Amino acid sequence: MQQKKKDIQNRFDGFLQTKSLWKNNIVHHLQQFEIEAKSTKIDILIDEKLRLGKYIERFVSFQLAQDKSIKIISENIQIQKDKRTLGELDCILLRNHTPIHLEVIYKFYLYDASVGKNEIQHFIGPNRKDSLVEKLEKLKEKQLPLLYSNECDAYLKSINLNASEIDQEVYFKAQLFVPLSSKNIRLEILNQDCIIGFYINKKELEQFENCNFFIPNKKDWLTIPYKNLDWLNFYQFQEKSNEYLERSFSPLCWIKFSNGEIKKFFLVWWT
Repeated sequence: MQQKKKDIQNRFDGFLQTKSLWKNNIVHHLQQFEIEAKSTKIDILIDEKLRLGKYIERFVSFQLAQDKSIKIISENIQIQKDKRTLGELDCILLRNHTPIHLEVIYKFYLYDASVGKNEIQHFIGPNRKDSLVEKLEKLKEKQLPLLYSNECDAYLKSINLNASEIDQEVYFKAQLFVPLSSKNIRLEILNQDCIIGFYINKKELEQFENCNFFIPNKKDWLTIPYKNLDWLNFYQFQEKSNEYLERSFSPLCWIKFSNGEIKKFFLVWWT
């Protein structure tokens, strides 16, 4: 139980220290939700079976509850039509008495200059199955418009709100990774502070023969790397990581250099 609490705390701290992907509403006029990243002891237990997105929503719920200017009205609101779920509103809250519909997003993206024609289009998922562009389109075309649907109107009336009175904001955090050979990439639109690591392929891995490695489980992708671990040597890591690559899965890993520095990186199968 103590270890579980420690793991949750480490993940929560990592979540708090992850930066918002952009500032204000510079991307598609999507307004970023701003809240102080105040580290505190988290005193909730979270079901480990939750997928990462739902797990993070629990962190956001806890963080919101610590802010005295915020009152949570409802969370995870299923909007249905003819018993079919159209979508879900992540959260409706009052902030200083102003109603806000808040969508929560936490992503891991890799910079690939061969994809798309601009900075936003260059960021893709670790397994190339999704992209930042796709997520932004889903937000603009499906998730945020849901508030204004006829099916949502009945729910809003039940909590004495009208869609026209509600502001919409996104709490969009991300960890960004750049190619090892392009460490000096400067972002013009997105938040430079979101770049927290690099990515390499199997061949590039060979230059790190003198390093140690760790492969965290997916929920620990949130965690800030630390030293007190059962580290793998290069050959142990090669063998274990191959199991992921053979399944066309790019694992997030930690690398410890000979000087003690620790970094996050993705080992990708697709380059």
